[in-house]
Amino acid sequence: MSEEVKKNNYSADSIQALEGLEHVRMRPSMYIGDVGPRGLHHLVYEVVDNSIDEALAGHCDHITVSINENNSITVEDNGRGIPVDIHKKEGVSALQVVMTKIGAGGKFDKDSYKVSGGLHGVGVSCVNALSDHLHATVYKDGKVYEQEYERGKTLYPVRQIGETTKRGTTVTFLPDRSIFTQTIEYNYDTLAARMRELSFLNKGITIILTDCRVTNENGEFKSEIFHSENGLTEFVKYLDQTRVPIIGNVIAMESDKGEVPVEVALIYNDSYTENIHSYVNNINTHEGGTHLQGFRMGLTRTLKKYADSSGLLDKLKFEISGDDFREGLTAIVSVKVAEPQFEGQTKTKLGNREVVSPVSQAVADMLEAYLEENPNDAKIIVQKVILAAQARHAAKKAREMVQRKTVMTGGGLPGKLSDCSEQNPEKCEIFFVEGDSAGGTAKQGRDRNFQAIMPLRGKILNVEKAMHHKVFESEEIRNIFTALGVTIGTEEDSKALNLSKLRYHKVVIMTDADVDGSHIATLILTFFFRYMRELIEKGYVYIATPPLYLVKKGNKKEYAWNEEERLALTEKMPGAGVQRYKGLGEMNAEQLWETTLNPEHRTLRKVTIDNITEADRVFSMLMGDEVPPRREFIEQNAAYAKIDA
Repeated sequence: MSEEVKKNNYSADSIQALEGLEHVRMRPSMYIGDVGPRGLHHLVYEVVDNSIDEALAGHCDHITVSINENNSITVEDNGRGIPVDIHKKEGVSALQVVMTKIGAGGKFDKDSYKVSGGLHGVGVSCVNALSDHLHATVYKDGKVYEQEYERGKTLYPVRQIGETTKRGTTVTFLPDRSIFTQTIEYNYDTLAARMRELSFLNKGITIILTDCRVTNENGEFKSEIFHSENGLTEFVKYLDQTRVPIIGNVIAMESDKGEVPVEVALIYNDSYTENIHSYVNNINTHEGGTHLQGFRMGLTRTLKKYADSSGLLDKLKFEISGDDFREGLTAIVSVKVAEPQFEGQTKTKLGNREVVSPVSQAVADMLEAYLEENPNDAKIIVQKVILAAQARHAAKKAREMVQRKTVMTGGGLPGKLSDCSEQNPEKCEIFFVEGDSAGGTAKQGRDRNFQAIMPLRGKILNVEKAMHHKVFESEEIRNIFTALGVTIGTEEDSKALNLSKLRYHKVVIMTDADVDGSHIATLILTFFFRYMRELIEKGYVYIATPPLYLVKKGNKKEYAWNEEERLALTEKMPGAGVQRYKGLGEMNAEQLWETTLNPEHRTLRKVTIDNITEADRVFSMLMGDEVPPRREFIEQNAAYAKIDA
């Protein structure tokens, strides 16, 4: 059989079963990360990944994803259709094997897929195991086939139910409430962010997302079409739409020399942050890896060579570092690897050594050509690098001042910090509180054994618009570093975060439930995202949720955290008085303890990052200089915004 025929002959023989489904329902977090909202949305990504694999193999260009009224999900593609003929080893239809056996999938067969994303065959069977009901329909070779499952078990053998001129696969599944006890309600924006990302990473594919729970005034469902003709170039423009570019064009390239196809797009802007997002087979590798190493090597080597030959560095009194070449840089690095090796179980760091050289060489070739053909842009980039080097030098001195004041160097804690007596960081909490008034109440109301209070004076520096040395010169930010016991910067990496002396494993932002409080919380979150992202990634950052109302009648009192709860309580307690808390300072210490500080009754919202590229874009938009995108975002999300009454 010829290679071309083998490639297109996607049949039962292409499916290789590795093991059964026994442990998926017992330990779902091992397979999808968790059983909260993140794991719930991950189910959708796994099914879509199968369709994307078909697209990568050149057999699919149209995918639809629908959130149905009951929060079930339907994913349909126009690929070859999952094979339905009998699997020789298993003795049942290949569709049943794919849906009920962990590790069964065409992606294990190199004749079917050269590269693939997803969980390497775990995907759709795992989704089936964690669904109350799943219905698979296959359109293949002029016929329509179906099979249904309940909690991973087949309800009947694969059967033919009609004839058709279309081809592809449709999967509809309803997550199992007994597994996803927190919620089975899908968030449209979360799914939209991932579908948009996939469309940029796989140009030419059309992905349609529809929310059948929401209709407009014309009775039409909420829907978006994601399609990109220029791929990563459009991705970079999308991410940087609220930043000001300093060069005329996005620098982009594609290279498929050798075994590792490489795509890169980058642009320089006037910000002081580095925003490099890397992908392997559509997976966001937020911890980087060998492809990111290759990108940085190619970028630094090529720009350093150009800068040296330009003579612009002659008057600089200290060495340029790799960090300097990446300040104000937004870049996407995407590689396709046939057999990716990810370090750890999280699939967030690529370990394939053979990837470094092709990425480095591709980036070097791209940049050399661009710098030669665009001398004005080249000069602007080098001048930006020089400014970054000068700022880094100043930041180093400011950082050293922070570190001299930290606990481990004997400088003492910030004067306003009311620390706790517990020494084990795993048991300790720190509350960053807005203002001295609320801070005073919190100090009286807290449990001194394990809760520390750190009042912040007003609004901290907006780090999105500040140079690095200005960040470290800010007294409030220095106090945050010192209170937490965290240091930043080493000789090798000026941005490396050291959490070895972190003093608290719960870092709680506690601000007033009004517009100013929300702004302060966003400023602190922006600081954590840009300078202490690992705190968020480790699950240490939380937002406190103080109540908005006290409903009181006689000796009976209850709290309400939103308008709906207030209405319900006033209906339950006719004639009750209602107090609106405009700030934490309006509560006494006892009230603050029982509603917001007491672990037995409080609600803390853990801050998580579902999609780093989207988070990067949103922080840039909310905290940057461009007003129109921020206004549009607020208008679109007005239903969720806190309005100061």
